[in-house]
Amino acid sequence: MPTPTEIRLKKESKLLIIAFDDGSEFSFSCEYLRVHSPSAEVKGHGPGQETLQTGKENVGITAIEPVGHYAVRLVFDDGHNSGLYTWEYLHELGSNMTANWRRYLDRLDAAGYARKKPE
Repeated sequence: MPTPTEIRLKKESKLLIIAFDDGSEFSFSCEYLRVHSPSAEVKGHGPGQETLQTGKENVGITAIEPVGHYAVRLVFDDGHNSGLYTWEYLHELGSNMTANWRRYLDRLDAAGYARKKPE
């Protein structure tokens, strides 16, 4: 599994850039990472128990905490700080970003949530 060679947080643009040793590099919006948090609060404890995250258009990351040699904990400015983003999960989120984002937007639409423009 690829491991990060660089992790950069751009607080102003609310982006987390991660380069991996396989040559891939992903630019994640903080919103994307927040709504795809691997935490039980978001994912639930099993299939079908996911909680749709709304109102995260302007969320930012305040801290990135290393967890061993396999993950980071992201601390968001909305108070969310649970869930470990493993290297494997981050690479998967990056590799499938377009499909994941489309699925998220479709779920918002189905729930009747009108997404606000990020500031």
